[in-house]
Amino acid sequence: MVSIARVLLPILIAAAIMAGLPAAAETQLRMLGQFLPTAKQYPVEKATLDAIDADEGLDIKVIANVYKAMGLKTSDGLRLVRAGTFHVVSIQIGTASRDDAFLEGIDLIGVSTDMTSLREAVDAYRDVLDARVQQKFNAKALALWPFGPQVFYCNQEINSVEDLKGLKVRSFTPSMSALLESFGATAVTLTFGEVYPALQRKVASCGVTSPTSGNTGKWPEVTTHQIPLSVSGSVQGYFANLDWWNGLTDDQRSGVQAAFKTLEDGLWETAVNLNADALACNTGQDSCRDHQKFSMTLVEVSADDLARVKKAAETVVLPAWIERCEATYPGCTEVWNETVGKARGIRAVAK
Repeated sequence: MVSIARVLLPILIAAAIMAGLPAAAETQLRMLGQFLPTAKQYPVEKATLDAIDADEGLDIKVIANVYKAMGLKTSDGLRLVRAGTFHVVSIQIGTASRDDAFLEGIDLIGVSTDMTSLREAVDAYRDVLDARVQQKFNAKALALWPFGPQVFYCNQEINSVEDLKGLKVRSFTPSMSALLESFGATAVTLTFGEVYPALQRKVASCGVTSPTSGNTGKWPEVTTHQIPLSVSGSVQGYFANLDWWNGLTDDQRSGVQAAFKTLEDGLWETAVNLNADALACNTGQDSCRDHQKFSMTLVEVSADDLARVKKAAETVVLPAWIERCEATYPGCTEVWNETVGKARGIRAVAK
């Protein structure tokens, strides 16, 4: 039976938002995001929202709402924007892929393991992803960007991916879970905020996130070994409700799209440039500049580790994704092969 609370939640949230708003002539842009002041991405996000709000030619009033403050999860984002509860939402695409496996095709674990190859994959998949979310979620993709290389933080000695066998490791996407399980680890699905206490209490032995996110989240306080083995980029997205978007004037659409293009470029630059410094700071190197300095042990990534990730991506991750995706979107495998697959030189084949 469908929960009444679940059905009413978007309506109640919208009513609460609207009740606190003054009447205004300008167009409203109700945004939902993470907007963490401690995050390195925050200044770029804030600058974009401020620029939209201050542009008198656009005549758009930005109303920012925060997931955590509203008791919502990023996995709820596409449902909330589809319902029109918010006009624009940010989501972690991997977590949202539980509503539609096709979304995860943009950043399947082990397929694009550096920022250059990831950007090629994102650009190749952008149009087909946008078409899919328009069809299924009544939403439009405004910006796509990564948090940065997703690497391993462990609270015990780890020297290679072989040592992950038998350990509980934090995962946040289905394809990441498939990769970890192929290494003999137990994948534990946790939100970012749940990871620190899980690592601290040894409920989990390792977690996966970017160097910058782990540093600002203080994961090095509860971990000892850093494996800079990137398995993905944790692609995020900003998506607009299509009815709201179509209701804007041509000038407003052009202005908002330009602002989010600037945002996307700035967040890519952040992901590329800041994560190297965060890795240096996590492991106590003298080159540390812009992050908190810790003293984790830096584990060298071997050629064997890289080969195992590549093999798992092709023989485990992709076939598992194909099965999930084809169940709801027949033909999605060929779409992926003609986009990300072509860009990365990989062909997805079902088992």
